[in-house]
Amino acid sequence: MAIIYDKGVRSFHLKTKNTSYIMKIYREEYLAHLYYGKRLEVNDIGLRFEERAHIMNDTPEDRVFSPETMPQEYPAFGAGDLKEPAYRIRDARGNYISDGRYVSHYIYHGKKGLEGLPSTFAGEKDAVDTLEIILEDSLIGLAIVLTYTVFEDYDIITRNTKFMNMGKETIRILKAASVSVDITGHEFELIHLTGSWARECRFNRVPLNTGRIELDSARGVSSSQHNPFFALAGKNATEDYGDVYGFSLVYSGNHLSQIEVDQYEQVRLIMGISPVNFEWKLESGACFQTPECVMAYSSEGIGKMSRLFHRVFRERLCKSKFANSPRPILINSWEACYFDFTQDSLLELARESRKLGIELLVLDDGWFGRRNSADSSLGDWYPNTDKLPEGITGLAERVNEIGMQFGLWFEPEMVSPNSDLFRAHPDWRLHVPGRPGHQSRGQFVLDLSRQDVCDWLVDAVGRILECGKVSYVKWDMNRQLSEVGSAVFPADQQGEIYHRYVLGLYQCMERLTAAFPDVLFEGCEGGGGRFDPGILHYMPQIWASDDTDAIERLSIQYGYSFVYPWSCISSHYSVSPNHQVGRVTSPETRAYAAMTGAFGYELDVCTLSEEEKEEIKNSNRIYREDRELLAKGDFYRLLSPEGHEKAAWMIVSPGKKEAIVYYFRILAHANQPFTWLKLQGIEDTEEYYVKELRRTYTGAELTCIGLPVSNFSKDFQTEVFHLVRRDLGG
Repeated sequence: MAIIYDKGVRSFHLKTKNTSYIMKIYREEYLAHLYYGKRLEVNDIGLRFEERAHIMNDTPEDRVFSPETMPQEYPAFGAGDLKEPAYRIRDARGNYISDGRYVSHYIYHGKKGLEGLPSTFAGEKDAVDTLEIILEDSLIGLAIVLTYTVFEDYDIITRNTKFMNMGKETIRILKAASVSVDITGHEFELIHLTGSWARECRFNRVPLNTGRIELDSARGVSSSQHNPFFALAGKNATEDYGDVYGFSLVYSGNHLSQIEVDQYEQVRLIMGISPVNFEWKLESGACFQTPECVMAYSSEGIGKMSRLFHRVFRERLCKSKFANSPRPILINSWEACYFDFTQDSLLELARESRKLGIELLVLDDGWFGRRNSADSSLGDWYPNTDKLPEGITGLAERVNEIGMQFGLWFEPEMVSPNSDLFRAHPDWRLHVPGRPGHQSRGQFVLDLSRQDVCDWLVDAVGRILECGKVSYVKWDMNRQLSEVGSAVFPADQQGEIYHRYVLGLYQCMERLTAAFPDVLFEGCEGGGGRFDPGILHYMPQIWASDDTDAIERLSIQYGYSFVYPWSCISSHYSVSPNHQVGRVTSPETRAYAAMTGAFGYELDVCTLSEEEKEEIKNSNRIYREDRELLAKGDFYRLLSPEGHEKAAWMIVSPGKKEAIVYYFRILAHANQPFTWLKLQGIEDTEEYYVKELRRTYTGAELTCIGLPVSNFSKDFQTEVFHLVRRDLGG
């Protein structure tokens, strides 16, 4: 078993291949956190206490022990620990104090799913064990179940928390974190991912000082502003050296991460649903389940942490049949024609795309209702027969006859004020009575906290997909939530609507992806506004950004790579000059910047020069040859584009037999020194043939000295190298 309970010292030791996580039942049934880090072979580590002035003590006789200085596993509010709590409640008497103490635990093989929420899962032969620890506040009848699952071979531990009202009176949950971890020492820096629309997921690394940092979203979605991920890295940690602790929340709504360094330089990490506008009515006998948090520790640097997340997300979070498979090369109609298209123009786009080796045509916005601009028809999910006289089925059949798959865009969570749906059901939107409500992009948000709305959504999308001709769905969302209220819940449950919306969304995604398992679903929220593990559970790829400029995408995709597998980052080649920033880049650079993700195109190929068409043909040929490795390989960051004039990364096959290296020169300079690119992830003792250089190197040469790369004389240039181990015929 990967979980050991030592009865003698009353400790729990969770072990992965390289990690230990140790807790202890201490004194008056406190659950203390002892250690998280590199694997140890001891089950007990002593707690250290000293008498401190102005701290809380359980008894006046003992001025040494204090809940405030004890590292707690799931700290409560107001019961002696004055740091940030993991949870807050209000009982029937209006008190906010709670104090959960250990009462029992269970250890079992395998892993249970979370009701109504996405989570990781165990394979049939996986070495996976689970520990449930029950804390209880007997005064108010509140039980708290802390669940830890150890994926031993993946070097991953997951956590979630469940609240159970065992008493007779209603309890209000005001804050419910999925995870809290107290770590000794303060020599850390915080890594997190920030941004906005069209500049998502920018890498940030800042020092930790005494005080509290909060990273959150109160937008109703995980957001482009703060991705639900952070990591603590030792001050000297690099890509391949040092201690790193990573935390990723499997959730798509409002979230909060808190990183607190207290007066004694102890670090407390908390992650979960944001308490902003959150209040859950927990009646007698009821339960509340938090989302799951995935934790990855690496003693070998930031890159190893990323690869731990990549593997478990690809293999044990995303349940789509496409999760570990190469994806088709697609072309999306949006930047080719926006709302202005006919069936004939789409078929011409398909024919020209097929000649270039593109495999899937995606019809984006404008195909439904009376949709000719962004101000009408969302919710009217029936074909616009003025544009598509043969409907979706007829168009899809004609696209299939050309030799291409067919995909379709939906924005299922939205409704236009100018739509048949809104006129029939104005109360189906999120709204607060008496307030007009703010529109964004001319649309409102449907109230997915309502079961009748969820049922309608599943039926409306399902009716289109039932034709069996749609191979791909892009699930978009082009606004965030405001005036969040529901017509069907009473006043004392309006604080539940943000979370109930997310639960409704997950229900819809679960039902549709289960009903249509052969459809490749892609998530989107105005670009990367909902790029999170919750969506990844249902959809194996997510649109990274509406900014398709190749150079901007280097930073965006670099940021996503810290936690998300490269294969799930949807990335497309677009027109030059770029529509978002006006930059001019070569076809080669645009292709190589995009093809390391889920590859596709955003332009009208019918209008391209013959020269660029040949470039695209060649890029598609290269991608088809490489996509198996790109889908399953291990990702290594070599050079950061942030604040530099170059970027590089590489993908290595699981057996280290092959690798692809991508080098991007962002800005060129005259008379540059020689550049050597040190590689990672290959075997030092093996020989590798570099196809583009027609030369063989030892792995040690490539990792210690480096690969010689070109000193480009122009901006925005790219170089790619394919490595094959010599014993494989390289």
